[in-house]
Amino acid sequence: MTDTTANLDWRTALAASHRALQTTVDAIGDDQWDLPTPCSEWTVTQVVQHAAADQLAYASALGVGDGPTYDPFSPSGAIDGSATDLVRDAIAPTASAWADVADDRATAPTPLPHGELPVEIASGACALDAAVHAWDIARAIGAPSPLGDELSAQLLAVAREIVEPLRNYGVYAAIVESKGEAGAEDTFLRYLGRDPHWTA
Repeated sequence: MTDTTANLDWRTALAASHRALQTTVDAIGDDQWDLPTPCSEWTVTQVVQHAAADQLAYASALGVGDGPTYDPFSPSGAIDGSATDLVRDAIAPTASAWADVADDRATAPTPLPHGELPVEIASGACALDAAVHAWDIARAIGAPSPLGDELSAQLLAVAREIVEPLRNYGVYAAIVESKGEAGAEDTFLRYLGRDPHWTA
C-alpha cells in the first residue's frame, strides 16, 4: 500500500461514488436505455445491470447478502422493474456492509481475484467500480461527469494498486495515452482504458 492510499478518506470516497452512480442512473431518459456506452459491448441498460451486480458482489464478500443473481459480466439488457430500484437495492446493502467495517480494521475481503486487501484499497475498489460506471452511463446519455478531480485523484491512487492484474482478465483496457496536460479526472479515466472524450 502506498503512502497516498494510506491517507485515503475511504468512507467519503465510497459515499460519493455511490451517489454518483445513483444520481446518474436516476437521470437516464426513457429513450436512452439502448444507447451505446464506453463499455463497447454493452448498452446503458447492461452497464446499469453490471454496476448493480458488482456492488452486490462486494456486499456478499463482506458477509451481507448472497451476491447478484446473474453474472455481472453477462448482463441481459433487460431490467425487471425499475433501474433506480435495482441500483438503490444494490447500493444499500453494500453501503451497510462497509459501514460495519471498524475504523481500525486492517484488511477486508473483495470479490476481486486479489482477494483480501487493505481496507482503503478494498473499499476504494468498490467505490471505483461504482464511480467509473456512473461516468460510463453519464457519457452515454450526455449528462455531466459525476466524478470531478478530487474524487478521481483518490480513486486513481486505488486504481494504481489493483488495475494492472485485472487488465489480464479483460476487465480494463490498456491505458489511453494523453497528448498533453491532463487533470486528475482525465488521468483516472485514461488509466482505466477510457477516452475522456468518448462519443458514440
